[in-house]
Amino acid sequence: MRLSQFLVALMLSLFIAVPASAQTPAPAPATKMAPAAAPAAKPATAAKPAAAALLDINSATKAELDALPQIGSARADAIIKGRPYKGKDDLINKKIIPQNAYDAIKDKIVAKQK
Repeated sequence: MRLSQFLVALMLSLFIAVPASAQTPAPAPATKMAPAAAPAAKPATAAKPAAAALLDINSATKAELDALPQIGSARADAIIKGRPYKGKDDLINKKIIPQNAYDAIKDKIVAKQK
């Protein structure tokens, strides 16, 4: 008799505990996921127009390079002669242009790989 009472009490506690514990964690992840998705979308859309305006130093023409600040005809020729570049900082590492000229154009250029 005692065993049957114990089993009935155990079954009742499982019927009450399992649904209660299954419902508790579900709302927490849903509320955490919604705010994280909104900020991630804003920088991605803002970065696309800026990336389109960058000049690729591995494929730019002499006229395009010459149009950059502190890059004249001679420096444009040197940039073209030193191709290909793994990164835009190769202009400094390979001593193609001086630091002050690099500082003036670093936000306007990119070195894309094919």
